[in-house]
Amino acid sequence: MRFQEFVEDQVFSPALVADALRTTKAEVADTLGLGRDAFSRASRIRARKTQTRLRQMLEILHRVSAHIGSDLAAYAWFRAEPLPGFGGMTPDQLVREGKAAQVHAYLDQVMAGGYA
Repeated sequence: MRFQEFVEDQVFSPALVADALRTTKAEVADTLGLGRDAFSRASRIRARKTQTRLRQMLEILHRVSAHIGSDLAAYAWFRAEPLPGFGGMTPDQLVREGKAAQVHAYLDQVMAGGYA
């Protein structure tokens, strides 16, 4: 996963992200806790909140896909795997709540061979 593949007109493109993950823009918006119209207008796509959540998801998927084996498997993990120590919350739920840094800290711990 290369970040440049998802940039169009100097912003992360929801359409390119959705295509790469073999899903729809609506599903990606829902995964990130954004309204469906977040990806419908250029001004909403360029909004700080939209771009931040797309970037955070891509950063996490990039880290995980190298260990899981594919971008699609990393996306499934991001949406469905409850993380120990976070009350059963999944990475996408944590990102929606502004806790992407905690997902990164969890990954640091696991990748260093520790238990999280």
